[in-house]
Amino acid sequence: MQIDGKVVIVTGASGGIGLATARLLGARGAKVVLAARNEEALRAAETEIPNSLAVRADMRKAKDIRNLVERTVERFGRVDCLVNNAGQDLNAPVEAIDSDDYRSILELNLIGALEAMQAVIPIMRRQGSGAIVNVSSGTTKMILTGSAGYSSSKAALNHLSLVARAELAADGIAVSLIYPYITDTDLEKNAIGADEHSIASPPSGIPPADPPEKVAEAILSLIESGEAELSLIPRRD
Repeated sequence: MQIDGKVVIVTGASGGIGLATARLLGARGAKVVLAARNEEALRAAETEIPNSLAVRADMRKAKDIRNLVERTVERFGRVDCLVNNAGQDLNAPVEAIDSDDYRSILELNLIGALEAMQAVIPIMRRQGSGAIVNVSSGTTKMILTGSAGYSSSKAALNHLSLVARAELAADGIAVSLIYPYITDTDLEKNAIGADEHSIASPPSGIPPADPPEKVAEAILSLIESGEAELSLIPRRD
């Protein structure tokens, strides 16, 4: 899919990977719909990015997701692409995971992404084309102590996405997954359990964190190519 002129919803667009993606897509000619809970940050991004629309949305709430898609169609008449980026980390060893915290993480990282997909699929099917990029995590390819709550929510998203890809291919809808490496965002700062269960710093000798702009470029490449998966995890020979 060529991005110029396309209508793209980006969730979690108030900062980090989401904001970097929205900026890049806007610079390439897309009409970007910015979704997040932080309305002040959204309005600032809307002012900065041409042809954009800010819609405050809590991706844990089905009514907010429906409103997001409805506002997009009202403004632009279509939805060409969805970037499911909104997410939150959970830091705790398995024995200390609070079940309410885990439900909250699943509501955002998994159920919210599912409901957003369900909201745009009928629109994309009528159009005869569409692209969905779900932002997973490199932690789903690793065994990292303290990461089980977060990585398991993203691992479920992986399988959901790959099955959806097979189901929707005949409709011209490409569902793709990206696996970011450690990225320089506030994900860790805003994690549930960040104070009680701090995660040790990565061991020395591994590559430094990626800037969010690198992930944004990879997301754009998936939109354009329609490939199933793209990993930014550095290869270790």
